[in-house]
Amino acid sequence: MYALVTGASSGIGKAIAFALASEGYDILLVARREERLTTIAADLIGDHDIEAIPLSCDLGDPDSIAQLLKQTIPFDIRLVVNNAGFGKIGLFSDIPYEDEKTMIDVNVNALHRLTKHFAKTMDEGIILNVSSMSAFLPTPKMSVYAASKAFVLNFSQAIDHELRQSKPSVRVLSLCPGPVKTEFSDVAGGNNALPAISAEHCAKAAVKGIKKKKALIIPGFLMKLMHILIAITPRRLLLRMSGFFQNKK
Repeated sequence: MYALVTGASSGIGKAIAFALASEGYDILLVARREERLTTIAADLIGDHDIEAIPLSCDLGDPDSIAQLLKQTIPFDIRLVVNNAGFGKIGLFSDIPYEDEKTMIDVNVNALHRLTKHFAKTMDEGIILNVSSMSAFLPTPKMSVYAASKAFVLNFSQAIDHELRQSKPSVRVLSLCPGPVKTEFSDVAGGNNALPAISAEHCAKAAVKGIKKKKALIIPGFLMKLMHILIAITPRRLLLRMSGFFQNKK
């Protein structure tokens, strides 16, 4: 029984891969950095009695995704974790178009394609799509990233509802972490404005949610509270609050 994890070379993806290995899953590790994937696969095999296979793929490239999907055919995949993604901090007018296009290709288009493929080909299993707390509110200075994560959340919840009716043995769950101690901030070009949890903490919550088949998984008490506050706060005030925290980054 295999789990495919994208963005598995670091951060949340790597932590989820180790957490799933401890549950007995064989792991297909997907990311661009092949050398790092090979090292992680060796560690997984050494720590757990499982199979771990590195699959190098540039999820911003449709041809690379097509090759990845061909490589997955021989495996009995019961869990897909669409974790790969990145953000950029800055004014919308200042961030280069190509950077945002690549972000949309990875955060949205690749996730959409993998979700469609496995929702169709799986007889039973779970697809976990990694969104973000930023999916719940417009986020100045990370406008495209937040919008991409809003797509992930709403898309995943809609597809999960469809599958409950047409194919109940397949579920699509959403993971919405707040700040996590990963390479994300370095890539985005900023710092966390709120306390960050560890990637291992996030992975533990994700696996717990997978076991319970929770449609929405929010790691950490603070972010659960934040989710409630966002739901009852007027939109105009949310924008001001979000802009304040983004300036702190």
